[in-house]
Amino acid sequence: MKNIKKIKIKINGKSKSIIHNTKLSYLLKDLKIPLNKVAIELNEEIIDKKKASRIKLIKNDKIEIVHFIGGG
Repeated sequence: MKNIKKIKIKINGKSKSIIHNTKLSYLLKDLKIPLNKVAIELNEEIIDKKKASRIKLIKNDKIEIVHFIGGG
């Protein structure tokens, strides 16, 4: 069996352990975060959500996810 390498990242200030080279889109899907209702920042840069499937996460990445809230 292959040894699976885990890395630590931070999501909204909380540490999370994930498999090395996990794609951002997979992480968001795993966390049940709807792409159309959030803004995503990776290491202090706003991410184009269309590119989420091409972004591989690496050790110590910092992700901030901001949910849009409707109201009136």
